[in-house]
This record gives sequence, structure tokens and C-alpha cells, in this order.
Amino acid sequence: MGTTQLETVPEPKYWHLRTVLSEALESEFAVGEILPNERDLAARFGVARATLRQALEQLELEGRLQRRRGVGTTVAPPRVGVSVGDEEPRWPGALDEAWQSVDSTLGTPPTAVARLLGTADGEQVYRIRRSRVSHGQPVAAELLCVPVGSLPDLAVPDSSLTAAAQARAVLRALGTRALDGQDRSVELGSAGADDSKELDRLPGAPVLVVTTRFFAEGRTAAVSVATYRADTCRLTFGDSGRVQIHHQN
Repeated sequence: MGTTQLETVPEPKYWHLRTVLSEALESEFAVGEILPNERDLAARFGVARATLRQALEQLELEGRLQRRRGVGTTVAPPRVGVSVGDEEPRWPGALDEAWQSVDSTLGTPPTAVARLLGTADGEQVYRIRRSRVSHGQPVAAELLCVPVGSLPDLAVPDSSLTAAAQARAVLRALGTRALDGQDRSVELGSAGADDSKELDRLPGAPVLVVTTRFFAEGRTAAVSVATYRADTCRLTFGDSGRVQIHHQN
């Protein structure tokens, strides 16, 4: 690694350093590699350590770096691609092994979800929680709400099963129904208390909220609200429509 001096530029010095560091991350470092310590980096770029810390904090905010206690600053894995293009409709739980079932309970849906489902006040739904992990870090949390009436043949969840097993049972039952179609919307949001805990982010952190409605027999049969970390995910557009993890070479 050679020595690089920053030239005088009209933009803040830390921002220019952030750009230089970003280029170095792409050309000199691999995912998971530990960066040199702050003293060596500051010497290489000819800046004060306070300026360096500002640049590193900005890159961490953008999801390019991860600071791990006891390890140091490492290069973050590539962002998870959240596709919002056209896709062949399919039920959640089908061909999406990246999601892991966490919990299943009976209860009422959030107000916004109840409105999409068209459920009556107090109507019970299966509330399925799932999570997604990439490169050892949580990147998304999902709440899937399925009205009990959408699965008339499903017995009351067996209390002897674990919560994750109950969730998988609901997903299997849902997958046996004929799916008419689905629609999807994406918006920027802020992490709530539950999501921030699951995503290992502070409450209020920026997130991408992907809401999907699933249709069967002329009505909304289920609604999924998936919350993605905005610092680790990006939107993709195309024909496949599948949520994919894009790995760098």
C-alpha cells in the first residue's frame, strides 16, 4: 500500500477521504478483511484521526464497513438485492430457503395489515415471524399475517410443537392453496422496537419495507411485511423478481 496525500478540495476533507477509502475497499480489500488500524490509515492518507473516524463512520452508515468489538473494522459483505420487478407469483415459504421461520402465534394483525386483509375488528390471524441472515448478520425480518379463514383445514397449532415448527406448518398449509396472484410495494421506513431488535439496529434506523399481498379465490389470503436493513440492502429491477444475494467475485 503506497502513500496517498489528499489534495485541497472544496468538499469536506472527511467526505473526500470517504470517496478515496471507498475506491480502496473495491480494489484492495476482500469481504470480511480487517482494515489497518486508525493510526496507519491516518498516516497513509495524511489526515488527522478525527477526520479518518468521520469517513469510517460514513462508510459504516452506508453499509460498506462493519465495526466488530474485539475484531476491528472489516469490509462488509455485498448488499442483499431486493427485487421489485415482475415475478411468477408464489406463496412465502416456497423456494426461499434464505428465510428462517422463527415464531407463530394467533392474534390480531396490525391496523394497516388488517386494512389490506379486509378482516373484521378482532378477527384472528396466524402471525408468522421469519428472519433472513446473510454472511452471519441479520438483514431482514418479516411478519406474515394469514387469516384463520384462509386455512380452514389447518388444525389449531399443536402446543407440543416449537414456535418455529408451528410457523412451518402454517406455511405448508398455505402452499397447498391455489395462488391467483400477488402485488408488492416498497417504501422507506424507520425500524420499530421489534424490528430493530431482530435486525440489530437502533430504533429509528432507516429500513426498506416491502409489503406483499397474496390473492386466492378472489380475496386477499395473506399479507407479508418484510423489513430490510437499508444499509445492507438495495432494490433491483428485472424479470426474475426473486430476492437474491449478489456476491462479488
